[in-house]
Amino acid sequence: MTGRVYKSTGSWYTVKTDLGETYDCRIKGKFRIQGIKSTNPIAVGDVVDFELETTNNETTGIINNIQDRRNYIVRKSVNLSKQTHIIAANIDQVFLMITIDNPPTFTSFIDRFLVTAEAYSIKTILLFNKVDTYDEDTLNEVKYLAHVYRKIGYECIGVSAKTGKNVDKVKSLMHQKISMFSGHSGVGKSTLINVIEPELNLKTKEISSQHMQGQHTTTFAEMFDLSFDAKIIDTPGIKGFGVVDMDPEEVGDYFPEIFALKQDCKFNNCLHLKEPKCAVKKALDNDEIAFSRYRSYLQILEGDDTYYRTENYDKNE
Repeated sequence: MTGRVYKSTGSWYTVKTDLGETYDCRIKGKFRIQGIKSTNPIAVGDVVDFELETTNNETTGIINNIQDRRNYIVRKSVNLSKQTHIIAANIDQVFLMITIDNPPTFTSFIDRFLVTAEAYSIKTILLFNKVDTYDEDTLNEVKYLAHVYRKIGYECIGVSAKTGKNVDKVKSLMHQKISMFSGHSGVGKSTLINVIEPELNLKTKEISSQHMQGQHTTTFAEMFDLSFDAKIIDTPGIKGFGVVDMDPEEVGDYFPEIFALKQDCKFNNCLHLKEPKCAVKKALDNDEIAFSRYRSYLQILEGDDTYYRTENYDKNE
């Protein structure tokens, strides 16, 4: 039998067939995914082959094969750099939810996520959530960030689960697609999903007022079938997002604005650091590339455990 993984709890997997039958399944032996060492061999969204077994009048499944993945989102923790985790597989698009100050979403996190999505050709849409709660200065910050990412080519949408702003627009983008929702804990993923599909009634929690951080409400990634011909993957909140297994020479290829200028650099293997006649550095000096994006590029080049300090870079060097 063949089905798609809708939920993973670590040792058991909820698998749904094309006929709508759902089975609790476990893995037969150990799976090794070629090219990646992951804490979870099977992820939500995977298409798997399984066989049924009945024990004590209970029918469960044994997964014996994972079909080839079209794509997947994988990360490693900044603090546990050797540990990787596949968040979800076989995704049509990702909605990355962003809040400015409750809790804050920093550009370094956004850019690391986008780089990983670019590496697997997964379309990412940026949702700036809770726009109904922002004052004028914060709204201006939203507009600036949206300008930065729209200029690169990313779709940016301001949303509010409370007022319903642009919820219908998000729903229309989800039609006939498998969409993953991701972001920090507390950015409002579950709340927005509940507005999109009230019958799901996902659990939500308030932001911690002491630390302005979200509290985990989603423990495991889970896929849901929606009433308007769409599938959604709700994921646990992510504190840090580490980029996995990229050579320094290829990092710039996943920054669209850097990739577009690559051919104009003097050297084919230019890393856009201190090389002469670098088109990327020239564009940076002319404010044609956002400094926050270039800083994120440097952070990834230097490794996930090293955060490049802004004060160490002189734009005029």
